[in-house]
Amino acid sequence: MSYDTILVSQHDGVMTLTINRPARKNAFNIQQYNDISAALRAAKDDVSVQVVVLTGCEGAFSAGQDLTDATARQGPAEAGPAGFPGYVEALFDFDKPLLAAVNGVAVGVGVTTLFHCDVVYVAESARLRLPFASLGIVAEAASSYLLPALIGHQKAAEILYTGRWLTSADALEFGMCAKVLPDDKVLAETQALAAEIALQAPSAVRETKRLLMAIRQDGARAAHERELAALGRCFGSPENMEAVMAFMQKRKPDFVKLRQAKN
Repeated sequence: MSYDTILVSQHDGVMTLTINRPARKNAFNIQQYNDISAALRAAKDDVSVQVVVLTGCEGAFSAGQDLTDATARQGPAEAGPAGFPGYVEALFDFDKPLLAAVNGVAVGVGVTTLFHCDVVYVAESARLRLPFASLGIVAEAASSYLLPALIGHQKAAEILYTGRWLTSADALEFGMCAKVLPDDKVLAETQALAAEIALQAPSAVRETKRLLMAIRQDGARAAHERELAALGRCFGSPENMEAVMAFMQKRKPDFVKLRQAKN
């Protein structure tokens, strides 16, 4: 099967999904959410696929939500960007090993996706950011639960409240990835690990993944539902609109003026 926004290759039980929107630094639009969701569902049902590797093309993992596409909706406002709820469900439901090779910049959903991956390798030059507060919205994809569970409440709060850039060294220190590798080796090393996993007993690996997921599944799903409701309240708010306009005008958002206007 071919897709508009991702490239798919497969070798010896390992499927590699490469996000392929280089003109937008692999930012997510509706089609990309749908394409990756469909590819994960297909891989889940394909007995020839044992492991999936997710990466990006041309030096970027994903620049997050494509803000030029953010006004597109399907269904109620609580659903957020069209395609996004189904994408998160596909991540929740994928019960085979999912690995990530973060080959460059990762922002927003480009980072929260990593919290659903079993092993993450990051390129030395990669930078990561969770900029939700600066966009007038809240964290998504169950990251309000998964990030504190991964790195602790205080560090997660610091990262989410400020939206600061993180280096690959930060990601390793905080436990957001397993390894930091030279840029030209990160994909090959991730695929090598995937190939090693693909040689193991398939049913045992799949059952192990289910056991690992069960520990956090209920909490993560509940967090996802709370986040969707909060996103529904945030989308289209004055703060969110100021953030989008600032992005389009290539300036920093001015939330102080909104606060002053309320007073």
